[in-house]
Amino acid sequence: MTSRTRPAGTAVLAAVLLATATGCTGEGGGSGGSGPVAGTAAPGTAGRPAAPSAAAGAASAPAGFTLVASGDVLPHDSVIRRAAEDSAGDGHDFRPMLSGVKSVVSGADLAICHMETVYGKKGGPYTGYPAFKSPPEVAAALRATGYDSCSTASNHTLDDGAAGLARTLDVLDAAGVRHAGSARTAEEAARPALMKAGGATVAQLAYTYDTNGRPLPEGRPWAVGLLDERRVIADARAARAAGADVVVVSVHWGTEWQTEPDERQLSLGRTLTASRTGTRPDVDLIIGTHAHVPQAYEKVNGTWVIYGMGDQIAGDMVDHRGVFDPRGNQGSIGRFTFAPPRTPGGRWEVTRAEFVPQWFDTGRGRVVNLGADSAGDPRRAGIRDTIRRVVLSRGAGEDGLVMGR
Repeated sequence: MTSRTRPAGTAVLAAVLLATATGCTGEGGGSGGSGPVAGTAAPGTAGRPAAPSAAAGAASAPAGFTLVASGDVLPHDSVIRRAAEDSAGDGHDFRPMLSGVKSVVSGADLAICHMETVYGKKGGPYTGYPAFKSPPEVAAALRATGYDSCSTASNHTLDDGAAGLARTLDVLDAAGVRHAGSARTAEEAARPALMKAGGATVAQLAYTYDTNGRPLPEGRPWAVGLLDERRVIADARAARAAGADVVVVSVHWGTEWQTEPDERQLSLGRTLTASRTGTRPDVDLIIGTHAHVPQAYEKVNGTWVIYGMGDQIAGDMVDHRGVFDPRGNQGSIGRFTFAPPRTPGGRWEVTRAEFVPQWFDTGRGRVVNLGADSAGDPRRAGIRDTIRRVVLSRGAGEDGLVMGR
């Protein structure tokens, strides 16, 4: 990404204006380990698809599931300082930042985040834009919030080279968070991240448009998933062959600070959703990140595409002109309810599609669920309505997308 965060003073702003426009400027912007990990069990069954009742003596039909996905976790310097304050002097605690959406995330059977940055060594030093090294405590907070897996392919994946990439995946593994999009070995890169959710096996694949010009580590062309439609389709088919009932593709793409999807997003979205093996689509859901601002949801060739979910966590954001842009702290969480196939070998269908508007309150250092927490607050209601207009701008409402809580 290419967005900075708003500096505290004019001198700092001048420095920011000289910064490169490559990489998430904010305040400054592989498959996971082996073995399936079950998604977090939901506290209730409201809104869940009911599996068809089985005939007496027959095997039970597989259960449906809900999946949530959210945008960029991008710890700028101010976010790192806030986490240090929230830890009361004992490292960094990112759990309070995410507490406002914990009920949404933990209430799903499978929850996917986007970890845009890499982790620094325990104890630091930690840095924000332009070359991020985030406190490793982020991973534990993601797991505590209810996330099961994260995409790790972004333009910042190589900010600290191969060592930073490996360190990040090691920390996610230790926290119990699966990952897709970067890899430590060729074998890991070739193995899809497979997870159980309800009665389905879900594969997550992840790719990025670039790594800010940083070359892939020597001899490791597989280290980061680079976005290429032929590769995505081949990987999706391989994931299906490995047992995936549902294939989710995370993509770090688009034009920063542009709410409308660019032509590359539209073209790639059409191509990926049109790809089929027999009568079955190769890709079941596309979830996008990178643009720093909320972008539309759209049903393309019968498959839901989120062009961009915006930033989930980021400092006060400054655009390419060096001007503060509040959209950099606005975003959405996508929530999709999948029902099992009606016929053997058929597609798992999305029976309910929702978006939950969210906002990162940089003054408090907290993610706010605007779907549930905006009544009586004109400012929050205004942000919520801005996000809603963008999300629905390509006709998703006509295809059944609704705002959730």
